[in-house]
Amino acid sequence: MQIKNVRVWSENLKLTKPYSISYETIDSVKNVFVHIELEDGTWGIGSGSPAEFVTGEDNSSCINALKDYSNDLLLNKNINSIESLCKSINKILPSNPAARAALDIALFDAYSKIKKVPLFKIFGRCHDSFYTSITIGIKSIEESAKEAEEYVSRGFHLLKVKTGSNVDHDIDLIHKLRETIGVSVGIRVDANQGYTKNDLIKFVKNTEKQNIELIEQPLSRESDNDMKNLPKSIQRKCAADESLIDPDDAVRLSKEPYSFGIYNIKLMKCGGLSQAKKISQIANENGIELMWGCMDESIISISAALHIALSSPTTKYLDLDGSFDLAKDIVSGGFKLKDGKLTPTMRPGLGVEFLEGISA
Repeated sequence: MQIKNVRVWSENLKLTKPYSISYETIDSVKNVFVHIELEDGTWGIGSGSPAEFVTGEDNSSCINALKDYSNDLLLNKNINSIESLCKSINKILPSNPAARAALDIALFDAYSKIKKVPLFKIFGRCHDSFYTSITIGIKSIEESAKEAEEYVSRGFHLLKVKTGSNVDHDIDLIHKLRETIGVSVGIRVDANQGYTKNDLIKFVKNTEKQNIELIEQPLSRESDNDMKNLPKSIQRKCAADESLIDPDDAVRLSKEPYSFGIYNIKLMKCGGLSQAKKISQIANENGIELMWGCMDESIISISAALHIALSSPTTKYLDLDGSFDLAKDIVSGGFKLKDGKLTPTMRPGLGVEFLEGISA
């Protein structure tokens, strides 16, 4: 079954409300989209959200790479050669993981559609569903507590709190949040490389009774060796994010002594489903738990991440809230969200459909 048409474009997607992390404030996000059509009319859709501060890929290089290479990579190629096509994409676009992800996701969407199955069945389903965390950006303690109450009232069971600007503020924040939401709601933190080794030790010591589920990327990527010298009790609850870009990083981090007990896989870092699968296999072989995260992304790529997360044996954590705060998207469907739990639809492929008035 040949690919007869390929289209790429970008959209600036506004957020419903700006948010801050340790080094910037974000109020909109540009996503790129890839639409492919097979000779029988079956279509596949993929999306990408470049993360320059993590991977070095900006929006311009992403869309330019897609415009320059998409036709050569996909046009008139056989969709059943998907493994070979993904290898070519990774070889030709090594510096553009979001572009690769958009192409890769579109291929898997179309491929699973011609097989008439949801995408998770292509990889083999291991889990039915997971609760996802929802993120509170960096803000005052009072504002954070108010937002936490709002999310809990909407049914969310897990909160991820951005930290890393000031460790003393972060300690006070966690105590206030636990006081506000009680003990039944999970709390994760993401320092976005904002702590020193001493900050991290201080934070853990002063929040040990607050039942923090995990700490995402506490130190800078350049401090991975410092992570190796921390107590194992701290290492086990720390998740590699900026330190884990691709399968090569997964191999590096899997050498003992470990720096992290959790890998946070993001399709926009590693370059799509095929690369994410390789990382998950490395984690599985080394007994490392998996977290699946995201940038600010379309429902398209969030759905793709959910499908492969449910297909990975060591998946334990979901952080797939990247489409929740979009003021607009181009598709609907993909998954059901109920009380903070994400479950894929049983429709073929990703299970997404274009919104009324939008077409490829």
